[in-house]
Amino acid sequence: MDDRERHEAGMVVRREVLGDAHVDRAVANTDEFTADFQDLITRYAWGDIWTRPGLDRRTRSCVTLAVLAALHHDDELAMHVRAALRNGLTREEVREVLLQVSVYAGVPAANRAFKVAQETLRQEDG
Repeated sequence: MDDRERHEAGMVVRREVLGDAHVDRAVANTDEFTADFQDLITRYAWGDIWTRPGLDRRTRSCVTLAVLAALHHDDELAMHVRAALRNGLTREEVREVLLQVSVYAGVPAANRAFKVAQETLRQEDG
């Protein structure tokens, strides 16, 4: 794929995983300063990585949740908890991923991640 095709494919996956509302907000907030970054993440993260056939979206969501939790990227973690639900993970599976994080990344990382996920799931309940 060339860059244009990668961007188009990435935008499709980005919308499917994160939802139109999230992507529409990101696009609407794009300006001259952030345009290159938005293009980069759409092509690279969504167009190159999330479109690969080697892992299904559920598995990619599990990996993403674990890494974001381990690195304390709370805002991204909340966004990807929502995405994980959209990708078919259950709340129980999200919990299992975070329990796994507690062993391999530490209890403090999992503690923060559980708080973020708990609040995100409450918001999803409306």
